Amino acid sequence: MGFVFDIAYFLALVLTSPIWVYRMIRHGRYRADWSQRMGAVPKCYGIQPTLWIHGVSLGEINAARGLVDELHVQLPDFRVVVSSTTETGMAAARKHFAPGHEVFRWPMDFTWSVARALGRVRPNLVVLMEGEAWPNFLAACNKREIPVVVVNGRMSPNKGYPRYKKLGPLAARLFNRLTAIGVQDESYAERFVELGMERSKVHLTGMMKFDSVEVADSLPNQAALKSALGLGDEPLLVAGGTGPGEETLLLDVYKTLREAHPTPRLAIVPRKPERFDEVSRLIESAGCGCVRRSRRPDGQPGLLESNDVILGDTMGELRTFYALASVVFVGRSLVPMGGSDMIEAAALGKPTCFGPYTFNFPQAEGLTRHGAVCVNTPADLQRQVSAWLADPAAAKQAGRDVQKYVQSQQGATRRNVELLCHVIGREPAIVPGDVATEKLQEKVQTT
Repeated sequence: MGFVFDIAYFLALVLTSPIWVYRMIRHGRYRADWSQRMGAVPKCYGIQPTLWIHGVSLGEINAARGLVDELHVQLPDFRVVVSSTTETGMAAARKHFAPGHEVFRWPMDFTWSVARALGRVRPNLVVLMEGEAWPNFLAACNKREIPVVVVNGRMSPNKGYPRYKKLGPLAARLFNRLTAIGVQDESYAERFVELGMERSKVHLTGMMKFDSVEVADSLPNQAALKSALGLGDEPLLVAGGTGPGEETLLLDVYKTLREAHPTPRLAIVPRKPERFDEVSRLIESAGCGCVRRSRRPDGQPGLLESNDVILGDTMGELRTFYALASVVFVGRSLVPMGGSDMIEAAALGKPTCFGPYTFNFPQAEGLTRHGAVCVNTPADLQRQVSAWLADPAAAKQAGRDVQKYVQSQQGATRRNVELLCHVIGREPAIVPGDVATEKLQEKVQTT
Protein backbone atom coordinates (compact mmCIF):
# COMPACT_ATOMS: atom_id res chain seq x y z
CA MET A 1 0.00 0.00 0.00
CA GLY A 2 2.90 2.35 0.68
CA PHE A 3 4.01 2.07 -2.94
CA VAL A 4 0.46 2.84 -4.11
CA PHE A 5 0.34 5.96 -1.95
CA ASP A 6 3.77 7.01 -3.24
CA ILE A 7 2.48 6.87 -6.83
CA ALA A 8 -0.68 8.77 -5.86
CA TYR A 9 1.32 11.48 -4.07
CA PHE A 10 3.67 11.87 -7.04
CA LEU A 11 0.78 12.24 -9.48
CA ALA A 12 -0.91 14.75 -7.15
CA LEU A 13 2.28 16.82 -7.01
CA VAL A 14 2.53 16.84 -10.79
CA LEU A 15 -1.12 17.80 -11.28
CA THR A 16 -0.99 20.59 -8.69
CA SER A 17 2.45 21.86 -9.69
CA PRO A 18 1.11 24.99 -11.50
CA ILE A 19 -0.56 26.07 -8.25
CA TRP A 20 2.38 25.60 -5.90
CA VAL A 21 4.92 26.89 -8.44
CA TYR A 22 2.83 30.06 -8.81
CA ARG A 23 2.62 30.46 -5.03
CA MET A 24 6.35 29.82 -4.75
CA ILE A 25 7.12 32.59 -7.23
CA ARG A 26 4.35 35.04 -6.30
CA HIS A 27 4.24 34.68 -2.51
CA GLY A 28 7.56 33.01 -1.68
CA ARG A 29 5.86 29.94 -0.22
CA TYR A 30 7.23 26.36 -0.28
CA ARG A 31 10.79 27.50 -0.96
CA ALA A 32 12.43 26.50 2.30
CA ASP A 33 13.33 23.24 4.02
CA TRP A 34 13.02 20.90 1.05
CA SER A 35 15.65 18.53 2.45
CA GLN A 36 13.59 18.25 5.64
CA ARG A 37 10.44 17.66 3.60
CA MET A 38 12.31 14.71 2.11
CA GLY A 39 13.11 13.38 5.59
CA ALA A 40 16.50 14.96 6.33
CA VAL A 41 15.33 16.34 9.68
CA PRO A 42 17.79 17.02 12.53
CA LYS A 43 19.19 13.91 14.18
CA CYS A 44 18.44 13.16 17.81
CA TYR A 45 21.56 11.74 19.46
CA GLY A 46 21.94 9.93 22.75
CA ILE A 47 19.67 7.62 24.69
CA GLN A 48 17.22 10.21 26.01
CA PRO A 49 13.64 9.27 25.05
CA THR A 50 12.01 11.62 22.55
CA LEU A 51 8.51 13.04 22.16
CA TRP A 52 7.72 14.31 18.67
CA ILE A 53 5.00 17.00 18.66
CA HIS A 54 3.50 17.98 15.29
CA GLY A 55 1.24 20.95 14.56
CA VAL A 56 0.19 21.63 10.98
CA SER A 57 -0.02 25.41 11.15
CA LEU A 58 -0.12 28.45 13.41
CA GLY A 59 -3.20 27.50 15.42
CA GLU A 60 -1.99 24.00 16.23
CA ILE A 61 1.50 25.23 17.17
CA ASN A 62 0.04 27.86 19.49
CA ALA A 63 -2.13 25.22 21.14
CA ALA A 64 0.96 23.03 21.58
CA ARG A 65 2.72 25.59 23.80
CA GLY A 66 0.80 24.67 26.93
CA LEU A 67 1.12 20.97 26.09
CA VAL A 68 4.91 21.19 25.84
CA ASP A 69 5.11 23.12 29.11
CA GLU A 70 3.04 20.49 30.93
CA LEU A 71 5.01 17.64 29.36
CA HIS A 72 8.21 19.17 30.67
CA VAL A 73 6.73 19.21 34.15
CA GLN A 74 5.40 15.66 34.16
CA LEU A 75 8.00 14.00 31.88
CA PRO A 76 11.26 15.88 32.50
CA ASP A 77 13.33 12.92 31.32
CA PHE A 78 11.95 13.22 27.77
CA ARG A 79 13.34 15.35 24.98
CA VAL A 80 10.66 17.24 22.98
CA VAL A 81 11.01 18.04 19.27
CA VAL A 82 8.47 20.02 17.26
CA SER A 83 7.51 19.94 13.58
CA SER A 84 5.11 21.91 11.42
CA THR A 85 3.93 21.98 7.81
CA THR A 86 3.15 25.59 6.87
CA GLU A 87 5.26 28.74 6.79
CA THR A 88 3.24 30.38 9.58
CA GLY A 89 3.46 27.21 11.65
CA MET A 90 7.23 27.02 11.26
CA ALA A 91 7.65 30.69 12.15
CA ALA A 92 5.57 30.23 15.31
CA ALA A 93 7.40 27.01 16.24
CA ARG A 94 10.80 28.68 15.90
CA LYS A 95 9.59 31.65 17.91
CA HIS A 96 8.11 29.64 20.78
CA PHE A 97 10.30 26.52 20.94
CA ALA A 98 13.74 27.18 19.42
CA PRO A 99 16.54 26.98 20.41
CA GLY A 100 15.54 24.87 23.41
CA HIS A 101 13.85 22.34 21.13
CA GLU A 102 14.66 21.05 17.67
CA VAL A 103 12.16 22.53 15.20
CA PHE A 104 11.83 21.12 11.70
CA ARG A 105 9.52 20.69 8.73
CA TRP A 106 7.10 17.75 8.67
CA PRO A 107 8.24 15.21 6.06
CA MET A 108 6.14 14.53 2.99
CA ASP A 109 4.28 11.24 3.23
CA PHE A 110 6.45 9.27 0.80
CA THR A 111 7.64 6.00 2.27
CA TRP A 112 11.32 6.91 1.95
CA SER A 113 11.01 10.40 3.46
CA VAL A 114 8.95 9.10 6.39
CA ALA A 115 11.40 6.26 7.05
CA ARG A 116 14.33 8.66 6.91
CA ALA A 117 12.72 11.12 9.34
CA LEU A 118 11.75 8.43 11.84
CA GLY A 119 15.24 6.97 11.67
CA ARG A 120 16.78 10.34 12.51
CA VAL A 121 14.36 11.39 15.27
CA ARG A 122 13.81 7.91 16.78
CA PRO A 123 10.70 9.02 18.70
CA ASN A 124 9.27 7.05 21.59
CA LEU A 125 5.91 8.78 21.05
CA VAL A 126 4.45 10.93 18.27
CA VAL A 127 1.77 13.47 19.18
CA LEU A 128 -0.34 14.95 16.40
CA MET A 129 -2.17 18.19 17.18
CA GLU A 130 -5.81 17.99 16.03
CA GLY A 131 -5.26 15.52 13.18
CA GLU A 132 -2.96 15.20 10.15
CA ALA A 133 -3.12 11.39 10.03
CA TRP A 134 -1.05 10.39 6.98
CA PRO A 135 -1.20 6.70 5.94
CA ASN A 136 2.48 6.06 5.18
CA PHE A 137 3.60 7.82 8.35
CA LEU A 138 1.19 5.87 10.53
CA ALA A 139 2.11 2.58 8.84
CA ALA A 140 5.81 3.27 9.41
CA CYS A 141 5.19 4.09 13.09
CA ASN A 142 3.15 0.92 13.54
CA LYS A 143 5.94 -1.14 11.96
CA ARG A 144 8.45 0.37 14.40
CA GLU A 145 5.99 0.04 17.33
CA ILE A 146 5.98 3.79 17.90
CA PRO A 147 2.69 4.90 19.50
CA VAL A 148 0.93 7.80 17.74
CA VAL A 149 -1.67 9.85 19.60
CA VAL A 150 -3.87 12.67 18.32
CA VAL A 151 -4.66 15.33 20.92
CA ASN A 152 -7.16 18.16 20.61
CA GLY A 153 -8.72 16.04 17.87
CA ARG A 154 -11.60 17.20 15.74
CA MET A 155 -13.56 16.06 12.69
CA SER A 156 -15.33 18.71 10.63
CA PRO A 157 -18.93 17.72 9.77
CA ASN A 158 -18.78 19.58 6.44
CA LYS A 159 -15.30 18.71 5.16
CA GLY A 160 -13.39 16.01 6.98
CA TYR A 161 -16.21 13.64 7.87
CA PRO A 162 -17.83 13.41 4.37
CA ARG A 163 -14.42 12.87 2.75
CA TYR A 164 -13.37 10.11 5.12
CA LYS A 165 -16.83 8.54 4.89
CA LYS A 166 -16.28 8.00 1.17
CA LEU A 167 -13.21 5.90 1.97
CA GLY A 168 -15.32 3.29 3.73
CA PRO A 169 -13.19 0.59 5.44
CA LEU A 170 -9.98 2.44 4.50
CA ALA A 171 -10.90 5.23 6.94
CA ALA A 172 -11.30 2.73 9.76
CA ARG A 173 -7.96 1.15 8.86
CA LEU A 174 -6.26 4.55 8.86
CA PHE A 175 -7.62 5.77 12.19
CA ASN A 176 -7.14 2.46 13.97
CA ARG A 177 -3.42 2.78 13.29
CA LEU A 178 -3.54 5.49 15.94
CA THR A 179 -2.86 4.38 19.49
CA ALA A 180 -5.41 6.82 20.89
CA ILE A 181 -7.14 10.10 20.16
CA GLY A 182 -8.18 12.82 22.59
CA VAL A 183 -11.12 14.70 21.05
CA GLN A 184 -12.46 18.17 21.75
CA ASP A 185 -16.10 17.24 22.25
CA GLU A 186 -18.58 14.37 22.12
CA SER A 187 -19.75 15.12 18.57
CA TYR A 188 -16.21 14.59 17.27
CA ALA A 189 -15.92 11.37 19.26
CA GLU A 190 -19.06 10.01 17.63
CA ARG A 191 -17.81 10.86 14.14
CA PHE A 192 -14.56 8.97 14.65
CA VAL A 193 -16.49 5.96 15.96
CA GLU A 194 -18.90 6.15 13.02
CA LEU A 195 -15.89 6.05 10.69
CA GLY A 196 -14.91 2.73 12.27
CA MET A 197 -12.40 3.74 14.93
CA GLU A 198 -12.42 1.53 18.01
CA ARG A 199 -14.36 3.29 20.75
CA SER A 200 -11.77 2.28 23.36
CA LYS A 201 -9.22 4.44 21.54
CA VAL A 202 -11.39 7.59 21.60
CA HIS A 203 -11.15 9.80 24.70
CA LEU A 204 -13.06 13.00 25.46
CA THR A 205 -10.40 15.42 26.75
CA GLY A 206 -11.75 18.85 25.75
CA MET A 207 -10.43 21.72 23.66
CA MET A 208 -6.88 22.84 24.40
CA LYS A 209 -7.42 26.20 22.78
CA PHE A 210 -9.20 27.33 25.92
CA ASP A 211 -5.96 26.66 27.84
CA SER A 212 -3.79 28.54 25.36
CA VAL A 213 -5.47 31.89 26.00
CA GLU A 214 -4.94 34.12 29.00
CA VAL A 215 -8.14 35.36 30.59
CA ALA A 216 -7.49 39.08 31.14
CA ASP A 217 -9.23 42.43 31.09
CA SER A 218 -6.33 44.29 29.48
CA LEU A 219 -2.87 43.78 27.96
CA PRO A 220 0.30 45.67 28.85
CA ASN A 221 1.08 46.65 25.24
CA GLN A 222 -2.36 47.94 24.25
CA ALA A 223 -1.66 51.54 25.32
CA ALA A 224 1.32 51.73 22.94
CA LEU A 225 -0.79 50.43 20.05
CA LYS A 226 -3.61 52.84 20.84
CA SER A 227 -1.24 55.81 20.87
CA ALA A 228 0.57 54.79 17.68
CA LEU A 229 -2.70 54.46 15.79
CA GLY A 230 -4.04 57.77 17.09
CA LEU A 231 -7.11 56.28 18.75
CA GLY A 232 -8.98 58.24 21.39
CA ASP A 233 -11.99 57.25 23.44
CA GLU A 234 -14.25 56.59 20.46
CA PRO A 235 -15.76 53.08 20.12
CA LEU A 236 -13.68 50.65 18.04
CA LEU A 237 -15.06 47.76 16.00
CA VAL A 238 -12.30 45.22 15.34
CA ALA A 239 -12.87 42.70 12.54
CA GLY A 240 -10.23 40.02 13.10
CA GLY A 241 -9.09 37.10 10.97
CA THR A 242 -11.07 38.21 7.92
CA GLY A 243 -11.11 36.42 4.58
CA PRO A 244 -11.64 37.15 0.86
CA GLY A 245 -15.03 38.63 0.04
CA GLU A 246 -15.63 39.66 3.64
CA GLU A 247 -13.87 43.01 3.91
CA THR A 248 -16.14 44.59 1.30
CA LEU A 249 -19.18 43.48 3.30
CA LEU A 250 -17.64 44.88 6.48
CA LEU A 251 -16.90 48.24 4.86
CA ASP A 252 -20.54 48.48 3.72
CA VAL A 253 -21.70 47.61 7.25
CA TYR A 254 -19.39 50.28 8.64
CA LYS A 255 -20.81 52.96 6.34
CA THR A 256 -24.36 52.11 7.42
CA LEU A 257 -23.31 51.94 11.06
CA ARG A 258 -21.85 55.45 10.99
CA GLU A 259 -25.17 56.91 9.88
CA ALA A 260 -26.56 56.13 13.35
CA HIS A 261 -23.29 56.25 15.31
CA PRO A 262 -20.94 58.85 13.78
CA THR A 263 -17.95 58.22 16.02
CA PRO A 264 -17.00 54.50 15.79
CA ARG A 265 -13.76 53.42 14.21
CA LEU A 266 -13.16 50.23 12.21
CA ALA A 267 -10.00 48.13 12.31
CA ILE A 268 -9.64 45.20 9.89
CA VAL A 269 -7.04 42.49 10.56
CA PRO A 270 -6.93 39.97 7.69
CA ARG A 271 -6.02 36.42 8.58
CA LYS A 272 -3.38 35.95 5.88
CA PRO A 273 -0.48 38.39 5.46
CA GLU A 274 -0.36 38.00 1.68
CA ARG A 275 -3.73 39.79 1.56
CA PHE A 276 -2.60 42.96 3.35
CA ASP A 277 -2.04 44.96 0.14
CA GLU A 278 -5.30 43.70 -1.35
CA VAL A 279 -7.31 44.77 1.69
CA SER A 280 -5.58 48.15 1.70
CA ARG A 281 -6.82 48.70 -1.86
CA LEU A 282 -10.34 47.61 -0.88
CA ILE A 283 -10.40 50.15 1.96
CA GLU A 284 -9.28 52.96 -0.33
CA SER A 285 -11.72 51.95 -3.09
CA ALA A 286 -14.53 52.27 -0.52
CA GLY A 287 -13.65 55.95 -0.15
CA CYS A 288 -11.86 55.57 3.18
CA GLY A 289 -8.34 56.42 4.18
CA CYS A 290 -6.21 53.40 5.02
CA VAL A 291 -3.98 53.63 8.10
CA ARG A 292 -1.58 50.68 8.12
CA ARG A 293 -0.28 49.55 11.48
CA SER A 294 3.09 48.67 9.92
CA ARG A 295 3.60 52.38 9.20
CA ARG A 296 2.66 53.51 12.70
CA PRO A 297 5.52 52.32 14.99
CA ASP A 298 5.19 52.38 18.76
CA GLY A 299 6.51 55.50 20.43
CA GLN A 300 5.36 57.86 17.70
CA PRO A 301 1.83 59.10 18.49
CA GLY A 302 -0.35 59.11 15.39
CA LEU A 303 -3.40 60.98 14.14
CA LEU A 304 -6.56 59.76 12.45
CA GLU A 305 -8.82 61.49 9.95
CA SER A 306 -12.57 61.12 10.30
CA ASN A 307 -12.91 58.61 7.44
CA ASP A 308 -9.81 56.53 8.21
CA VAL A 309 -10.02 52.76 8.55
CA ILE A 310 -7.21 50.95 10.34
CA LEU A 311 -5.52 47.97 8.68
CA GLY A 312 -3.77 45.55 11.02
CA ASP A 313 -0.98 44.45 8.68
CA THR A 314 1.47 43.06 11.21
CA MET A 315 1.82 39.54 12.58
CA GLY A 316 1.10 38.63 16.16
CA GLU A 317 -0.91 41.73 17.15
CA LEU A 318 -4.49 40.58 16.66
CA ARG A 319 -4.94 39.95 20.39
CA THR A 320 -3.77 43.49 21.15
CA PHE A 321 -6.27 44.86 18.64
CA TYR A 322 -8.97 42.84 20.39
CA ALA A 323 -7.89 44.34 23.72
CA LEU A 324 -8.65 47.82 22.35
CA ALA A 325 -12.00 46.85 20.86
CA SER A 326 -15.42 47.95 22.02
CA VAL A 327 -16.96 45.23 19.83
CA VAL A 328 -15.29 42.30 18.04
CA PHE A 329 -16.36 40.59 14.84
CA VAL A 330 -14.47 37.35 14.13
CA GLY A 331 -13.99 36.85 10.42
CA ARG A 332 -14.04 34.17 7.73
CA SER A 333 -17.55 33.52 9.01
CA LEU A 334 -19.82 35.76 6.91
CA VAL A 335 -18.38 33.87 3.94
CA PRO A 336 -18.24 30.04 3.85
CA MET A 337 -14.64 29.64 5.01
CA GLY A 338 -15.14 27.94 8.38
CA GLY A 339 -14.46 30.89 10.67
CA SER A 340 -11.45 32.18 12.62
CA ASP A 341 -10.58 31.71 16.26
CA MET A 342 -13.03 33.54 18.51
CA ILE A 343 -11.66 32.44 21.90
CA GLU A 344 -9.01 35.18 22.07
CA ALA A 345 -11.62 37.92 21.95
CA ALA A 346 -13.88 36.10 24.39
CA ALA A 347 -11.02 35.59 26.87
CA LEU A 348 -10.50 39.35 26.92
CA GLY A 349 -14.14 39.89 27.89
CA LYS A 350 -15.15 41.56 24.64
CA PRO A 351 -18.70 41.47 23.23
CA THR A 352 -18.07 39.06 20.38
CA CYS A 353 -20.00 38.16 17.25
CA PHE A 354 -19.33 36.06 14.16
CA GLY A 355 -21.14 34.84 11.07
CA PRO A 356 -22.87 31.49 10.49
CA TYR A 357 -19.94 29.74 8.79
CA THR A 358 -17.91 28.52 11.78
CA PHE A 359 -17.65 24.81 11.00
CA ASN A 360 -13.92 24.78 11.80
CA PHE A 361 -14.55 26.13 15.30
CA PRO A 362 -16.98 23.99 17.31
CA GLN A 363 -16.48 26.27 20.31
CA ALA A 364 -18.74 28.77 18.54
CA GLU A 365 -21.81 26.87 19.70
CA GLY A 366 -20.82 27.03 23.37
CA LEU A 367 -19.83 30.67 23.10
CA THR A 368 -23.21 31.63 21.64
CA ARG A 369 -24.90 30.04 24.65
CA HIS A 370 -22.85 32.27 26.94
CA GLY A 371 -22.93 35.80 25.55
CA ALA A 372 -21.48 35.69 22.03
CA VAL A 373 -23.81 36.29 19.08
CA CYS A 374 -24.03 34.58 15.69
CA VAL A 375 -25.08 37.05 12.98
CA ASN A 376 -26.38 35.41 9.81
CA THR A 377 -26.10 38.36 7.42
CA PRO A 378 -24.25 41.68 7.12
CA ALA A 379 -27.52 43.42 8.07
CA ASP A 380 -27.68 41.32 11.25
CA LEU A 381 -24.10 42.30 12.01
CA GLN A 382 -24.92 45.97 11.61
CA ARG A 383 -27.93 45.69 13.91
CA GLN A 384 -26.00 43.77 16.59
CA VAL A 385 -23.05 46.15 16.64
CA SER A 386 -25.44 49.12 16.69
CA ALA A 387 -27.33 47.60 19.64
CA TRP A 388 -24.11 47.10 21.61
CA LEU A 389 -22.93 50.63 20.87
CA ALA A 390 -26.29 52.03 21.98
CA ASP A 391 -26.28 49.98 25.21
CA PRO A 392 -22.71 49.76 26.61
CA ALA A 393 -23.96 48.05 29.78
CA ALA A 394 -25.45 45.18 27.76
CA ALA A 395 -22.27 44.94 25.71
CA LYS A 396 -20.17 44.77 28.85
CA GLN A 397 -22.36 42.04 30.32
CA ALA A 398 -22.09 40.00 27.11
CA GLY A 399 -18.31 40.27 27.33
CA ARG A 400 -18.26 39.21 30.98
CA ASP A 401 -20.50 36.21 30.29
CA VAL A 402 -18.40 34.89 27.43
CA GLN A 403 -15.18 35.45 29.39
CA LYS A 404 -16.50 33.38 32.31
CA TYR A 405 -17.39 30.59 29.90
CA VAL A 406 -13.85 30.48 28.51
CA GLN A 407 -12.47 30.23 32.02
CA SER A 408 -14.84 27.36 32.85
CA GLN A 409 -13.61 25.31 29.87
CA GLN A 410 -9.92 25.32 30.73
CA GLY A 411 -8.07 22.12 31.75
CA ALA A 412 -7.96 20.12 28.49
CA THR A 413 -4.15 20.33 28.23
CA ARG A 414 -3.68 18.48 31.51
CA ARG A 415 -6.20 15.82 30.49
CA ASN A 416 -4.32 15.24 27.23
CA VAL A 417 -1.02 14.96 29.07
CA GLU A 418 -2.60 12.36 31.35
CA LEU A 419 -3.65 10.41 28.23
CA LEU A 420 -0.09 10.55 26.87
CA CYS A 421 1.31 9.40 30.19
CA HIS A 422 -0.95 6.35 30.17
CA VAL A 423 0.13 5.51 26.60
CA ILE A 424 3.83 5.42 27.54
CA GLY A 425 3.22 3.57 30.81
CA ARG A 426 3.44 6.42 33.30
CA GLU A 427 1.10 7.35 36.13
CA PRO A 428 0.11 11.03 35.68
CA ALA A 429 0.92 13.39 38.52
CA ILE A 430 -1.95 13.88 40.95
CA VAL A 431 -0.74 17.25 42.25
CA PRO A 432 0.00 20.02 39.70
CA GLY A 433 3.75 20.49 39.37
CA ASP A 434 4.63 16.89 40.26
CA VAL A 435 6.34 14.38 37.98
CA ALA A 436 4.58 11.42 36.34
CA THR A 437 5.89 8.16 37.79
CA GLU A 438 6.62 4.73 36.38
CA LYS A 439 3.71 2.33 36.73
CA LEU A 440 4.33 -0.36 39.26
CA GLN A 441 4.17 -3.77 37.63
CA GLU A 442 2.54 -6.43 39.74
CA LYS A 443 4.64 -9.53 40.01
CA VAL A 444 2.68 -12.73 39.83
CA GLN A 445 4.29 -15.63 41.61
CA THR A 446 3.57 -19.09 40.42
CA THR A 447 3.85 -22.16 42.53
